[in-house]
Amino acid sequence: MIAREKFDEYLTPEERGAFIEALVDQSRFANPTEEIQACRDPDDDKFLELAVSEAAGCIVSGDSDLLELDPFRGIPIMEPVEFLEWSRQNG
Repeated sequence: MIAREKFDEYLTPEERGAFIEALVDQSRFANPTEEIQACRDPDDDKFLELAVSEAAGCIVSGDSDLLELDPFRGIPIMEPVEFLEWSRQNG
């Protein structure tokens, strides 16, 4: 996904590689603790369940069904480009 050409103007290949490494290093498995039925696309509810259960700092998605819920229970929902800009500003 992050290797798509549309990200070329935002990140160098090296920056993308570092991002993926950091993402893998900081990832962990989690099980949702609450069933949520809030999205107009029921297949996307799983992302809301996980974000709420883990008190996520944000949800990153290009999916319009999720983006229209921004914020969801106080959790911002950002497009990837917004997240990349935010993360550059906030270190």
